Amino acid sequence: MKNTLTSVILSIKPIYSQAIIGGTKKVEFRKKKFKRNVDKVFIYSSSPEKVIIGYFTIKEIVEDSPRNLWETFHNVGGISEIDFFEYYKGIDIAYSIVIDKVFKFEYGIDPIDFLDKFCAPQSYRYVEEKRLLTAPTRNCLISLT
Repeated sequence: MKNTLTSVILSIKPIYSQAIIGGTKKVEFRKKKFKRNVDKVFIYSSSPEKVIIGYFTIKEIVEDSPRNLWETFHNVGGISEIDFFEYYKGIDIAYSIVIDKVFKFEYGIDPIDFLDKFCAPQSYRYVEEKRLLTAPTRNCLISLT
């Protein structure tokens, strides 16, 4: 099997998605890792926004205990200690997606414009990048980093 890279859509709460776009959140914490090699993460800012606001490329994905991830990334994680450990409650292995470059769309993209029967992913959803970047909204990319 060919070792190809792919893209995903991550559903992220607006407070955190805006912090990623704003450059204050430099890692995204997750409970599950991708099953494929992912290089680009499209940011679906969940309710009430419900649009894809941009994407980021991945520098690396770090797998460790929640305690160790907190020690390493708490200054750039964009989340409070209480919320972080509540999110990982009962979890032994956690993942930190280290953000490389961030790109913001000039206008949010409604996923329904290019994905039939779109339902916001609980974790992540693989996506064909070409289909997303040619969505009817004719977006302009703004490189932030």
